[in-house]
Amino acid sequence: MAEQRRIGTGFGAESTADDVLTGIDLSGWTALVTGGYSGLGLETTRSLSRAGAHVVVPARRPSTASAALRDIGRAEVHELDLGDQRSVREFADRFRETPGALDIVINGAGIMACPKTRVGPGWEAHFATNHLGHFALVNRLLPTLSARARVVSVASSGHFLSGIRWDDVQFRSGYDRWLAYAQSKTANALFARHLDALGLRAFAVHPGSILTPLQRHVPREEWDGLGWVTPDGKPAVGFKTPAQGAATAVWAATAPVLDEHGGAYCQDCDIAEPAATDDMLIGGVKPWATDPAAAARLWDLSASLTGVNAFA
Repeated sequence: MAEQRRIGTGFGAESTADDVLTGIDLSGWTALVTGGYSGLGLETTRSLSRAGAHVVVPARRPSTASAALRDIGRAEVHELDLGDQRSVREFADRFRETPGALDIVINGAGIMACPKTRVGPGWEAHFATNHLGHFALVNRLLPTLSARARVVSVASSGHFLSGIRWDDVQFRSGYDRWLAYAQSKTANALFARHLDALGLRAFAVHPGSILTPLQRHVPREEWDGLGWVTPDGKPAVGFKTPAQGAATAVWAATAPVLDEHGGAYCQDCDIAEPAATDDMLIGGVKPWATDPAAAARLWDLSASLTGVNAFA
């Protein structure tokens, strides 16, 4: 199990995705990036492509994704709705029929602070999309992953607000959009922890605070109160650019120094320290997001809900 201690990588909060890929040749590699056509995902796709990788971008809106990626030569778009388990199965079935192997999977797509929404068999939308969709996707794609494959789960310091609500993961009562988002981000971190324990190298990452289309469900008038913007509307001190926000996921997917640190929760292109405060801008990781017993319990719950477990 990875120890949550910084290892001194030479990179930091201001490093960009291109910075961490300097000197790394990904020619012949194939990466899959969910959400790879918007916000941090778009920067991730650009950087991986510039380093030589072929990038597969699953998208709920393929035409929008194709337009966003039209200037990126080594990217292809496929239809996928992570909130729909049938769509996940159909995408994976199609992908398994194509030649070649996947070397990188970055689970970056997600929703934040949505109004109460039910998908599939009545699942809460954050848990279903941010976690269960990626859980099923990786399990169904397991036969296509190469021996060198890494899976990166994009979590968030939002996990500070909630562990897994074992008695009511679907928010049958007392729905709170921020707690729902927080639970899904804790789930992202625990998923990576247990996936690595099962033998597939995986990491969770906090990309930092960045203003992207992810915040589309948060009314603009709330941004000031949340401390996201300055009085003149600019991102607050401590916020990153999208290129900086994409760096930690790209680093976790490729950095040789991480070979012996599987399952770690990372931020600012290094392994994160245990959170010393409740300040999400400072970050770190709370114990409920790295607990191996909770990770195993969540895995079993997710397998039961989705009916998928490639490691059974």
